[in-house]
Amino acid sequence: MNPKKVLIITYYWPPAGGAGVQRWLKFVKYLPQFGWNPIIYTPENGEMPVIDHSLLKDIPKDITILKTPIWEPYEWYKKFVGAGKSEKINTGFLTEKKKPGFAEKIAVWIRGNLFIPDARRYWIKPSVKFLLDYLKSNPVDVIVSTGPPHSMHMIALKVTQQTGIKWVADFRDPWTNIDYYKDLMLSASADKLHHQMEKDVVTKADEVIVVGNTMKQEFESQFNRKIHVITNGFDTTDFPVQQISATKDFVIAHVGTLVRTRNPLALWEAINSLGNNKDELKQHLRLRLTGKVDISVKKAIADHDLEDVTDYVDYLSHDKVVLEQMNATILLLVLNDTPNSKGILTGKLFEYMASGRPILAIGPVDGDAATILKESGAGVCFDFKDVNGIKNYLTEMYTMYMSGTLNRNNKSVDKWSRLELTRQLSSLLDTIYHA
Repeated sequence: MNPKKVLIITYYWPPAGGAGVQRWLKFVKYLPQFGWNPIIYTPENGEMPVIDHSLLKDIPKDITILKTPIWEPYEWYKKFVGAGKSEKINTGFLTEKKKPGFAEKIAVWIRGNLFIPDARRYWIKPSVKFLLDYLKSNPVDVIVSTGPPHSMHMIALKVTQQTGIKWVADFRDPWTNIDYYKDLMLSASADKLHHQMEKDVVTKADEVIVVGNTMKQEFESQFNRKIHVITNGFDTTDFPVQQISATKDFVIAHVGTLVRTRNPLALWEAINSLGNNKDELKQHLRLRLTGKVDISVKKAIADHDLEDVTDYVDYLSHDKVVLEQMNATILLLVLNDTPNSKGILTGKLFEYMASGRPILAIGPVDGDAATILKESGAGVCFDFKDVNGIKNYLTEMYTMYMSGTLNRNNKSVDKWSRLELTRQLSSLLDTIYHA
């Protein structure tokens, strides 16, 4: 029996790095085990925030990868704001500077009001034409689009409208409820168009997948349809077979971007107010922040007299990130302090869990991340302002660290493995195929 075929439309694909790549890279890696042959459609020359060649090893050797050129307004944006050609652009053209300049504000307004749904909109029309031609002689059984960027969904919508092929829309993040949506300075008409596009995708796709229960509840309430949850996860093959002992220092490690809305002020205050144990702790403490760190976060660290115990590490390839996590004493997970924080379920949470190190999370205690931490026994979540709770937790962890009893979490987290999650995905694809 020939494998069933699924066409996956994704903007992010190796050698691009980051969490947005890994979700579908890992699905593609394991789908053939469940009788599905993936075909990838991705830009030939997309604007990639980071490059990670270590991810290339996960691409199955015999799959088809289709690429076409894309035009994006990033070169124009860089000239407009006076940025260098090699500078990377943040999502939504948003700046991490303390005071964005007038030109940057204008650029954000243009992005929000003219590039709808996003800066990849000019790839929609040529992609639809290319895929319609390709599918005439290369039929597939299901189409999957994954966003953001949500232009991928618009491509899938137009292709399925003309072909009748079953379609699954996968939302790694919300659309109009994403944390920076309010910062795009949208006009009433632009806001209306964003919402209409979102409605078209969610209501017209044959099935919709989201990464967490909060987004599921929001979509089901708003659009009155069934939504499926398939979370992000971890790949067991990314982790060394041998056990790795934590470093001799008491290392609180964070992997990923720390933006202005992800600044754990309660943590800095808790560390700085540990009383008589402060000097002793500081002899062992290292704060290790791997990835981009906003100027507001660096200032808060300096204001709390923690600069001398803080290490800033540039972006690491994924294979090195895994070792960084396993070498930590405690792993720090900080959620955005924004209205949608309950539904934020960052991909690194699951890799943190697989590392076996205790997780200190800061975010809504009734959110999706807190629920999974409690279920897995992998860590504890504290409210954004719970200085005393964080302080007590650090004291407990430090005492265990000094006594040599701070051990790995051995509770099973297999239900969040990429293999198991791909099993869930393949079951959904099979249901669509046989419908």
